[in-house]
Amino acid sequence: MEEHGREDSSGQRFADQDDRSSRGPARYARAALIAGSLVAVVCVALLVIIFLLDSFNATVYSVGGKDVRDATEEARAIRDSYSAARLGGFIFLIAGAVLAAAAAVLLYRGRNAPGRNHGPDDAEDVEFDDLAGP
Repeated sequence: MEEHGREDSSGQRFADQDDRSSRGPARYARAALIAGSLVAVVCVALLVIIFLLDSFNATVYSVGGKDVRDATEEARAIRDSYSAARLGGFIFLIAGAVLAAAAAVLLYRGRNAPGRNHGPDDAEDVEFDDLAGP
């Protein structure tokens, strides 16, 4: 009978912890940290690819003795060919970095919240005989 009462109190304790951890914006912090980091990494890869494509286009254009920095319409079109993708990459990179930083701050701030980490006093002592059964 006592073990049944003990089970109820531990179940209530876990329910209270779940209730406390599900409040506020901190419950989405881990997912936001992952999403923000992923967006930032993808944007960095996109910007590197755009830089390489710009360099390749400038090199190909320069083979004929022309310069991509000329004031001609063709040189300006080559310079501006990836400007929208570059701007979008920078905007999403900044947004992803801000999202990841805000989530990291929330996780850091809530790292010592009650019920978040189970110390040795809160843990139930389970021995091998309890796990092995009869």
